[in-house]
Amino acid sequence: MAWSNWAGNVTDRATLRCPRTPEEVAEEVRSAAGEGRRIRPVGSGHSFTPIAQADDLRLDLRHLSGILSADRATGRVRVLAGTPLRVLNQALDLLGLAMPNLGDIDAQTVAGATSTGTHGTGATLPGLAGAIAGLRLVTPDGAARWVDESEPDLFAAARVGLGALGIITEIELACLPAYRLRAVERPDALDAVLPRIQEHFDAHRHFEMYWFPGTRRVQTKANDLVADDVQEPLPEWRRRLDDEFLSNTFFGAAQRVITRVPRTVLPFNEVAARALSARTYTAPSHEVFVTPRSVRFVESEYAVPREAVADVLTDLAAWVERRREPISFPVEVRVAAPDDMWLSTGYGRANAYVAVHQFTRGDHRAYFAAFEEIVAAHAGRPHWGKMHTLDAAELSVLYPRHGDFVALRDRLDPDRVLTNAYLDRVLGA
Repeated sequence: MAWSNWAGNVTDRATLRCPRTPEEVAEEVRSAAGEGRRIRPVGSGHSFTPIAQADDLRLDLRHLSGILSADRATGRVRVLAGTPLRVLNQALDLLGLAMPNLGDIDAQTVAGATSTGTHGTGATLPGLAGAIAGLRLVTPDGAARWVDESEPDLFAAARVGLGALGIITEIELACLPAYRLRAVERPDALDAVLPRIQEHFDAHRHFEMYWFPGTRRVQTKANDLVADDVQEPLPEWRRRLDDEFLSNTFFGAAQRVITRVPRTVLPFNEVAARALSARTYTAPSHEVFVTPRSVRFVESEYAVPREAVADVLTDLAAWVERRREPISFPVEVRVAAPDDMWLSTGYGRANAYVAVHQFTRGDHRAYFAAFEEIVAAHAGRPHWGKMHTLDAAELSVLYPRHGDFVALRDRLDPDRVLTNAYLDRVLGA
C-alpha cells in the first residue's frame, strides 16, 4: 500500500500493519523478527526526513490513541503513543492540565514528536521529550518493558530514540496545571531585534522570530503567563483574517504564483512582512502555541549554540542577498534549554533553533545546502525529523553520546529489525 509523508517528499510501498493494542504491537514485532523482516513505526508522517520510511513492514499506530490515566494532583498522565497532539491537548484541557511546552504544529503523534526531538520555544524549557516521566518500549525481541529513571541510560536514550531502540506504545507525561498565555505579536526590523535577541529570549517564557528573506523585516512573538481571570480573546474576524486567509489561503495562492514567476518573491515578501500587523490576545496555552498549517512545505532545522544565532542569521541574509533566491517562506528562530537526552539537539547545550522552509513545488536544494554550510561552522545539530545530509561519522562529533546510543542499539537490536536507510545513515549500518 502506497504511503507518503505530509510534505510528499518521502514515499514507500511497504506492507501495512495497523495494530489496535500494545499487545498486537508486540506480536507484530516478534513476528517480524522471527521472519527476518524489517519494520518501522509511523505516526502522522509529519517528518520531512525518511525516518518513518519502511522498506518491508510499516506499523501504523493510529489506533493506539487516547489517555489511559491521569492524576490531576501530580500532573502525571499516561497516554497511548499514537495519540495526535491535537487530541492530547484537548483532552488535557478538559482535565485542567497542559503540556509544559509545544511546537506550533499539533498534527504529530506524541511518540513521533518526542522520538524525533520536536520542541517549542522557551529559554528555560527543553523539547517535548523533556516532559516524559516514563515510557513503555517494545524491544525488537517483542518484550515490553517500562523505562524510567530507574534505568538511567536507557531512559536518556529512549526519550529521543528515533524508533531505533524499540517501538513506544505508551508514554507518561509530567504535565502542568492548565495555564493561559498572553501573546504579543508585532512586526519589527531585523536590525533592531537581532542585536538584542538574547535579551528577548530571556525576557519571555516563550519568544520566537520570523525573518522574511530578502527583506530586513521580521515578525516577533512573545508569550508569557497571565492570570486565569485575564480574558483578552482574539476577535474571530481577526483570527480568520490572519491565521486562515493571510497565512494559509492567500499564502498558498502566492506560493503557486511564485513557483511560476520567481521574480515576484521579493515584492511578495515585502507585502507579507507588512500585512501581519501587531496583535495581542490571551488564550489557553495550546491555543496560543499552535498555528494552522495548510500550505505544504519542506523544512530543514538546525540547533546552534545560543550565542551563535546572530552570526547564523547574518550569514544567511548575506547569502540570500547575493543569490536572490526565490525564498518565500519566513525563517523561524526559536530557543530551548539544555537537557540530558543523548540524541536530543539540546544535550548539554542551550540552543537557538533556525528553521528554513521551501514550498513543496519549489527547488530547495541550493538554499538548504547553503544553510547547512553556514550552521556547520557553529556545530549545528540537525533536527531528526527535518531535512539534513549528515551521516553517522559527522553526527558522532556533534552528539557526545552518539556512540553510547549506537552501542545500546547494538545490544537491543543486533539484527536491525527496526532499521531503514535513514537510520543506517545517521547511526551506522
